[in-house]
Amino acid sequence: MAKPTSTFKCTECGWQTAKWAGRCGECQQWGTVVDAAAEVGIVQRVSATTLSSDRSARPITEASEGDVSHWPTGIDEFDRVLGGGIVPGAAILLSGEPGVGKSTLLLEVAAKAAKAKSRVLYVSAEESVNQVKLRARRTGALSDNLFLASETDLAVVLGQIDAVAPELLIVDSVQTVSSPLSDGVAGQPSQVREVAQTLIRIAKERGLPVLLVGHVTKDGSIAGPRLLEHLVDVVCHFEGDRHTSLRFIRALKNRFGPTDEVGCFEMTGDGIAEVPDPSTLFLSRDITVSGTCVTVSMEGKRALPVEIQALVLETSAPNPRRVTNGVDSSRVAMLLAVLDQRAGIRLHDKDIYVSTVGGVRLTEPGADLAIAIALASASMGYAVPHNFAAFGEISLAGEVRPVSAARQRTSEATRLGYKTIVDARTGSIREALELAKRSAGSSFDRELDSVF
Repeated sequence: MAKPTSTFKCTECGWQTAKWAGRCGECQQWGTVVDAAAEVGIVQRVSATTLSSDRSARPITEASEGDVSHWPTGIDEFDRVLGGGIVPGAAILLSGEPGVGKSTLLLEVAAKAAKAKSRVLYVSAEESVNQVKLRARRTGALSDNLFLASETDLAVVLGQIDAVAPELLIVDSVQTVSSPLSDGVAGQPSQVREVAQTLIRIAKERGLPVLLVGHVTKDGSIAGPRLLEHLVDVVCHFEGDRHTSLRFIRALKNRFGPTDEVGCFEMTGDGIAEVPDPSTLFLSRDITVSGTCVTVSMEGKRALPVEIQALVLETSAPNPRRVTNGVDSSRVAMLLAVLDQRAGIRLHDKDIYVSTVGGVRLTEPGADLAIAIALASASMGYAVPHNFAAFGEISLAGEVRPVSAARQRTSEATRLGYKTIVDARTGSIREALELAKRSAGSSFDRELDSVF
């Protein structure tokens, strides 16, 4: 007799294999390959259920919007990203690298809601109650309406929800809570799926908004099954450089608002503080020196002025150095070639240093024009005035191409006091340098006339 064969199947993508494997060979998820023999058998038919009057489908025009209104958290930058605030019954996932400030931000959200006479349950599965209280005392987040619990068992967490009856639930983090109904330890895909599905079901049934903290992997993606991102209503990512105090929060998915808003925060000794106008963080002090130019970058729908600094030095080394910080090194190399061929500014035998102020990273091509003007300014020794701003993409032909949200960039630069704004209307990099020449004054005339 032939031996019965067993088939194993991935619960995430459906990949099948003859032998069990700890990792799926298709979607590369761990712990999702299970024995599919139990699924083989008679397929039962599902009969229709008689619907009651309150569950029958109705026209969308008759649906009420009163139950899905936003209520503000008290943190304007967070509300901006969420689309106006938190929606009752919404499941919000906040991800970010360790130490970026996720717990501090959510503790501030919990304190604001508690001080507004709302009962808040903060479940910390990674820290004890005393540890959370120490951080709350330091940040001024103490309130009688803020309830703390340090639990890792999902059944106990559900019991805490029944006992407290909160109006806002925060779970930090979803990867450290385990369910007795699922095999494996906390953090495995099956456990994360079970915990998330249970909490989201509670949120929808009771109209209870739930904020979940999610860990990220080494490549920056959310740890656990991708199903977690599909289950929740909002996915926010909290990011920032460990060496700077600036933090950004972005919405990667939002069923109740836009996904192109950005919130700006600053980590301080007293917790996390909002930065409603971060323009001053990316500009240097009021010192007129050569090699600087301001560009207007777009972070979501927000226009931010960012100062770019360049330094050009003579060198006798056979291979000149090219050091960049905050800008793409390959983009700088391309701009150096365009300046050489289209504007006659030869920098191939000099050390080049290009950096942004404040630790911000510019990835959009709209910063090309400001980088080129900063390089030309550093090479010739002229100083671009503080009321000068430039943005635009530079092609290999030397033309200045338009970028997105040009009108909003111009409006923001004008509001901040920039009187000379250079953009795609100049046409070419040579014309843009001519405008920089006239803005810099007569001290630059003699230098630039020797080039053109």
